[in-house]
Amino acid sequence: MQIFEYNGSALVAMVGKNCFAIASDRRLGVQLQTIATDFQKIYKIHGRLFIGLAGLATDAQTLYQRLIFRHKLYQLREERDMKPETFASLVSAILYEKRFGPYFCQPVIAGLGKDDKPFICTMDSIGAKELAEDFVVGGTASESLYGACESMYKPDMKPEELFETISQALLSSVDRDCLSGWGGHVIVVTPDDITERTLKGRMD
Repeated sequence: MQIFEYNGSALVAMVGKNCFAIASDRRLGVQLQTIATDFQKIYKIHGRLFIGLAGLATDAQTLYQRLIFRHKLYQLREERDMKPETFASLVSAILYEKRFGPYFCQPVIAGLGKDDKPFICTMDSIGAKELAEDFVVGGTASESLYGACESMYKPDMKPEELFETISQALLSSVDRDCLSGWGGHVIVVTPDDITERTLKGRMD
């Protein structure tokens, strides 16, 4: 078993019309044994920017602490929040500088940039960025997430439709992956507000 599969995870971010959604499963496991069913995998950087961290849970928490520290330094120096594109470059640089002993994490970044344009991207454990206009996925359930998102996604969705689409894609994908599951956690972000919901899924 790969170290990336040790805890199991499913992450997806999807773009709508002037909004985005990011979702994760809630399972923390040690291989096939479930440890917790309410584990946080999506972290808030500021009101318009979120990061999901798939992979080894301990590395994800360490990396998040470093990112929050760097973002707070940026806020003090620049007196403004970081743009999603700038934050993606920061994450990439932090991962690449540790490339000989990497954080075993696969980040999924989602944010609202200039003119409320949604930005999503993912990268591998050494910071190679992959930008997308529609959706990005990560974690052990990424293969089935790709299939579900390909079939369900359509451009310029409103927030409610986006929530429904990302929720159905997540729930149908984690059913096909034994290392992730136990419901879901979905955050939909528009220029005006943040909606956070918990999904109930199969509990086996």
